[in-house]
Order: sequence, then structure tokens, then C-alpha cells
Amino acid sequence: MNDHSTKKTDSAVALKYDMEAGGVPTVVAKGKGEIADKIIELAQENDVHIHENPELLEILIRLEIGDEIPEALYRAIAEVIAFTYELKSKKTH
Repeated sequence: MNDHSTKKTDSAVALKYDMEAGGVPTVVAKGKGEIADKIIELAQENDVHIHENPELLEILIRLEIGDEIPEALYRAIAEVIAFTYELKSKKTH
């Protein structure tokens, strides 16, 4: 993860996924410039994993808040989610 406190971010998208409830990850926040910086800042403050993938971001930024991710992205998002859960598991052990 890069140090976002000194780096300005062009765009950011926040996804929510409740593994226990199942379902599909949804877009809960997105923005460019200052809004993107605030999304990153809030993620850092709340120990939320930040994944940088410009190609994936390019697609996700086109979605609207509340939209479920498209089926074509399930695999890519599943890999990010699995990686995030693995990191959290290592932190607690």
C-alpha cells in the first residue's frame, strides 16, 4: 500500500461486501480529486484495505453508488476480497 497521506489520488471507489449475508459487492462511495482523497483517508482511519488497480478502477468508477458490481468483474473482485480477508486473518493471529 502506498502512503496516500502525501500522494493525491485521481479517483477512488469504495465497495461493500457482507460475506455472511452473501450477495454481490456494491459501490458505496466514489469520487475524484478531493473526494477520492477523503475516501482513502477514511479507509485508512478505519483500517480498511486499500487495493490499487488502475484498470479495475477505470471500470468501477463508471458505476453509480448503490450499483452491484457487474458479473464480468466477479473474479477480479473475489480475488481482492480473498486477499483482504487473508491479510486480516494474519493480523489477528
